[in-house]
Amino acid sequence: MTQPNVIIYSTPTCHFCHAAKEFFAANGITFTDHNVATDLEKRKEMIAKSGQMGVPVITVEDPSNPSGQAELIVGFDEAKLKELLAV
Repeated sequence: MTQPNVIIYSTPTCHFCHAAKEFFAANGITFTDHNVATDLEKRKEMIAKSGQMGVPVITVEDPSNPSGQAELIVGFDEAKLKELLAV
């Protein structure tokens, strides 16, 4: 199974962002981290995708999903992430 492409939009001071990244590390999930506190373009991208200003915003793109639609999670929803990432 191909690992999904995981992207997290975060800030350095966000407790839930740190918890999500620790969850990924503990489960061997590679991810791309965008610091929206300093990256204006990624902040705009996050807001366009989610309609949210709060972090974390996490997208999970599963290459085996026929629709090609990424799952979007606002906040750190560990149960949903476990389901999507099969951990």
